Order: sequence, then structure tokens, then C-alpha cells
Amino acid sequence: MCRDLRKGDMAMVEAARDLFPGFAARRLPGEGVEIFCRIGGEGPPLLLLHGYPQTHAMWHGIAGRLAEHFTVVAADLRGYGQSDAPAGDEGHHLYSKRVMARDMIAVMRALGHERFALVGHDRGGRVGYRLALDHPERLTGLAVLDILPTYDYWRNMDWRYAMAIYHWTFLAQPRPLPERLIAGAPEFYLDHTLASWTATKDLSAFHPAARADYLASFSQPERQHAACEDYRAGATVDMVLDTSDRESGHRIFCPVLALFGAAGLAGKTALPLNTWSDWCDNVSAAGVEAGHFLVEENPQGTLEVLLPFLLENAGA
Repeated sequence: MCRDLRKGDMAMVEAARDLFPGFAARRLPGEGVEIFCRIGGEGPPLLLLHGYPQTHAMWHGIAGRLAEHFTVVAADLRGYGQSDAPAGDEGHHLYSKRVMARDMIAVMRALGHERFALVGHDRGGRVGYRLALDHPERLTGLAVLDILPTYDYWRNMDWRYAMAIYHWTFLAQPRPLPERLIAGAPEFYLDHTLASWTATKDLSAFHPAARADYLASFSQPERQHAACEDYRAGATVDMVLDTSDRESGHRIFCPVLALFGAAGLAGKTALPLNTWSDWCDNVSAAGVEAGHFLVEENPQGTLEVLLPFLLENAGA
């Protein structure tokens, strides 16, 4: 299934299920694809969406605590983890955040949840705010972790920021350039990406079983392609949608929490609260002592800010 995995890594991939004790594993219908989820806990529904280059396994450090209060659904985005990874289309619409958001509405509806709270890190946060813009009736609250809107990233791109998020332009290059280059050394590329976005610039924050789950996904050609399509959508259809919403004054109405790593990516060009205030009617922001991967680098610090917000907004 996975190229370039070291001996013993497949056992670690299987062990990823042990990161979510008491959670069920299910495949549920999305928008023409099947979406893999781990589901646990009781209470108001809470959807957790991961970012690049990860899977749902990134939530393992806080999912159990959240499941004490909520019905937690930790999903793999289309193209990642164990969810389906269709080939991209010419306009990159199949990996637009609009379509990914519809995946998650279908998943939550299949579980009986018409309204829910959503926490999204990185790409998952982009799916989350697109869902809030397209389907405002669905969300009771939204937390976005270490991102600014796609519109603002592209608009703020100068040479400093281009160096920090070079992958935005690299992965969005036409097929097959990034796919071929990543396929040559997927483990090196994954580990470099993970380490370089942490505060400590190493892999110490990542549980071996979670990191193996990321590698299992990232080593598959169809998922290397899917991740590139995700970023090609970000440079095309997602930017078009964001620009239309920004210029028309379309705003997010549900309560929003913008969490960011003190040494992360979101705060490198602008104060997150100032930026998100341009998009949201009800937004607060807080920093966590971490790099980009704040859930894994500082799970306790993340929970201390995230949990009160969710307790206030998940059941509204």
C-alpha cells in the first residue's frame, strides 16, 4: 500500500487506531466519495478537520478530552488518510474547499447532525470557513487553527511570506512537477515539512504512530496528487470564491475563534484578530506557545483556550 515505509512502520500505522481508544472507525458518504472518520464521545456534535500534510491522527492528543463533552467526529479530508482520493479535474473543483465542505455536511448528516461545531487546522480550517460562508445555518461555532483566509495569504504574499509558505506556490504548479518531485523522497519531504513548521524545528512533537499514519498517506501517488490538487484549488477556484465573498461583503455569522501558534504561520504578516475581523461578525483570537502544529506541540495549551469556546458554542 505504501512506498518508502521503513520496516515496522506498517505496524505503527495499525497502532494509530490505539491513539483513539473507545472511538469507532467508519466510512461515510461525502460528495461522491467516501470519508473515513473516527467517532467517539457523547454530547453536542463536534467535527475535527486536519491540515496538510497530516490526517485525522493529529487530533489524538485532545480528542479524548473533547469526547468527555462532545460527540467527536475526526475526519480525513478527501485525498488524505483513508478517505477516497479521486483524480483532480481540469478546473480543480474536486478539491475546492466548497466541495470539501459539502463532503463534511454529508458526513455529519449521515450521523444525524444537521448543526455542529467545527474545529479546523490548516487546510481543515479553510474547509471550515468556506462551510461557514456557504452554509451558515450548519455551524454553531467555528475554530480555525493557525490560518488566515486564503484571500489574505495571497494578497499579503511578499518575498518574506513566500519564503515561509513556499509550498503554496510549489504544490500549485501544474501536474506532474510537484508530484514527481515529492514521489522521489516522500518521507524526507514529509519530515522536513513537519519539522520546519514547529517551534523547535524537529519531530519531537509528533507521536510515532501519528507520524507513521501521515507517512502511510503521503507515500501514495494518488494522495500526493490529491494534496497538490488541494493547493491548485487554493490558487484558483478557492481564491475566486474568497475574492467574491470579500468584495461583496459576505461575512461569517457564527462565533469564531482564531487560534494561532506564537511561532506559527498565521501571524507572520498580520495580526490574526485584525484579519479575521474583516470576515467575521463575532470573532476572538488567542495565541498558543507553539509553532504551526499547536495541537501536537502544545495540546494542553490548545485545550485551555479551545474548550471554553466550544462549551459555550457547540450546543447553540
